[in-house]
Amino acid sequence: MKKNKNEVITLAHGAGGRLARKLINDYIKKYFKSEKLSKLEDGALININSKNYVITTDSFVISPLFFSVGDIGKLSVCGTVNDLAAMGAKPEYLTCGFILEEGLKFSDFEKILKSMSKTAKEAGVEIVTGDTKVVQKNKGDKIFINTTGVGRIIKPSLKISASNAKPGDVVIISGNIGEHEIAVLKDREGLSFQAKIKSDCAPLNNMIEQLILSGVKIKSMRDPTRGGVASILNEIAETSKISIVIEEEKLPVSKPVLAACSIMGFEPLSLANEGKMVIIVDKKDAEKAIKNLKKHKYGKNSRIIGYVKKGDGNLILKTRTAGERIVLMPEGEQLPRIC
Repeated sequence: MKKNKNEVITLAHGAGGRLARKLINDYIKKYFKSEKLSKLEDGALININSKNYVITTDSFVISPLFFSVGDIGKLSVCGTVNDLAAMGAKPEYLTCGFILEEGLKFSDFEKILKSMSKTAKEAGVEIVTGDTKVVQKNKGDKIFINTTGVGRIIKPSLKISASNAKPGDVVIISGNIGEHEIAVLKDREGLSFQAKIKSDCAPLNNMIEQLILSGVKIKSMRDPTRGGVASILNEIAETSKISIVIEEEKLPVSKPVLAACSIMGFEPLSLANEGKMVIIVDKKDAEKAIKNLKKHKYGKNSRIIGYVKKGDGNLILKTRTAGERIVLMPEGEQLPRIC
């Protein structure tokens, strides 16, 4: 189909859903010819001197810069570290690029730098190089950050990929969903909820390394950021050419987040998370995986939420009323600039 030359990029193209996928497939992949890129994993697997590494990159434009128990600095480390972890890699090094707007307070910049340093220390990664640019006032929005990460594959025999889910496998989530996006919305709009809602922003690499070393056979793994669990599971179902069934009553959603979703008309499955991992494992390893995840502070509320079956790439939700509905890839933008 002929492209409309007047068509423009919208905020929805950055939401991690169907339009983001379309942007990548129709434009970016057209010009960047790479087998590694074409897989659309969370990072690229590269071999250097017979050793397997993963490289990934992420950019952060969140507004506000400071939110409940987090900030753009912490997020910029967690986001890249978690992408490496999702590929089965132990993060080792980060690069860091800052685009600063003229007028940014040095006090705010220092808070962000301190937060990055603290989070990198927790994750066990070293920030080794970077770049800084400054744009004129009103030509940016205080600060944008890009981080690139390099990590070494923990267990080369373990093949983790969005294309590896098989019928009979089990779907696990490492904790409550939707907290990050609702927390950012609350802080951005100055909303007041009866119960406190905090972002789940956290580095998950130590928890995931512990899981891999336990011997659990992980098939697929992704951190459900933009587009949430719905986007990630749709991608895995499509790429693996299977269907995934999740059970509504098993989804870990806190009462405050459910209440906020009810008021705002949001779908919890499509909300962004910054400290959760979706993990698909061999059925025989499911309970072992849960037990292992629960040992870590970021996995205390891990649970099985569904399973993989033969199918045509659909994500199916079994509702509390015993019905079923197909959950589509998120279409638009629930909330822009959440990461």
